[in-house]
Amino acid sequence: MANPTNPFVVSGKIAPAYFCDRVEESAALEKSLDNQLNVVLTSPRRMGKTSLVDFVFSKPSISEAYVTISVDILHTTTFREFIFALGTAVFDRVATQSDKLRKLFVTLLRSLSASFGYDPIQNTPTFDVRLGDISQPEYTLREIFEYLESVDKRCLVVIDEFQQITRYPEKNVEALLRMHIQKLANVNFVFSGSQRRLMEEIFFSAKRPFYQSAKALRLEPIKRDVYSEFASHHFQQAGKHITPEAFIRLYDTFWGVTFYVQRILKDAYAETPVGNTCDTIMIEQLVDDYIDESDSHLREQLAFVTEAQKELLYAIHKEGRVQSITSTAFNKKHRLRSPSSTQSAALKLLEFDLITRQEKTYSLSDPLLSLWLDKQRS
Repeated sequence: MANPTNPFVVSGKIAPAYFCDRVEESAALEKSLDNQLNVVLTSPRRMGKTSLVDFVFSKPSISEAYVTISVDILHTTTFREFIFALGTAVFDRVATQSDKLRKLFVTLLRSLSASFGYDPIQNTPTFDVRLGDISQPEYTLREIFEYLESVDKRCLVVIDEFQQITRYPEKNVEALLRMHIQKLANVNFVFSGSQRRLMEEIFFSAKRPFYQSAKALRLEPIKRDVYSEFASHHFQQAGKHITPEAFIRLYDTFWGVTFYVQRILKDAYAETPVGNTCDTIMIEQLVDDYIDESDSHLREQLAFVTEAQKELLYAIHKEGRVQSITSTAFNKKHRLRSPSSTQSAALKLLEFDLITRQEKTYSLSDPLLSLWLDKQRS
């Protein structure tokens, strides 16, 4: 007899039966897209933004009425890379649906016409473009949007980690994208980002091109009692149990961050035999094992952080939450170099997403990093 599917999914699309809560958020996103609004979706990393968008995009009311396209730009460092990622996603998701759409893609993307390949067996063009082939990214962007405007279904495009565009060396990317996007009649966007400060600057600063151009939707942690009920239900479905105390310990340990809670639940579900119970002792051991498993990754993450930045990181970790990082008292207490050095270090740590700032209060961004630092100093 085959083992039952582990209901705690940590990668790929999540089936509706295994999707925990987000009832209000998914309804709000679906309503906004149906109303032809652009949406700016923010949350800390690993809170489930991508899973939420995938969940909404997979609903029949969306998947049957729209063409949905997902583009992750976290890895991009230039506007040309952005165009390459966008063009690849549009070709793979839209142009491959029919010969007509494929040929139209080749026809409209004139700036890349010499770079397309050809499949003699299928008698169709292929997207054999290389990054170096994009010599006029602004023209190619306009052509991609012209293509989406010509598709006979409305297009929904999610751009994941959208704040990455602020790090491109080109200075006019925001203005250029905004200029083209505001002209589109057949396309709406979900701008998804995990760095709240940067996303708010892009969309809610009156000085920026994207000011008030999208409806705001922020993901907070799933409510603890709702998540606990979800976990208990799926354990019971398999003839297993998890104590409320064990789940509370797990949830609080990882600050309710969805990915980490799911990962430990996945391990706990696998480790709990039918008829047995997952208790606090098991959760603590699984968390400890996961911290050890992540050791090399976290060390590598800190390898590019300077000494001054590490000193500030450790100080914020020790305090938990800090309001006045440039105060004389804070700098003296943690033997930091100077308020100006602390301010420079904080900007870099924010850029690296190692710390976060909310209402002038600084804290670590990642609960796993915080747990790892605890273990290093124990």
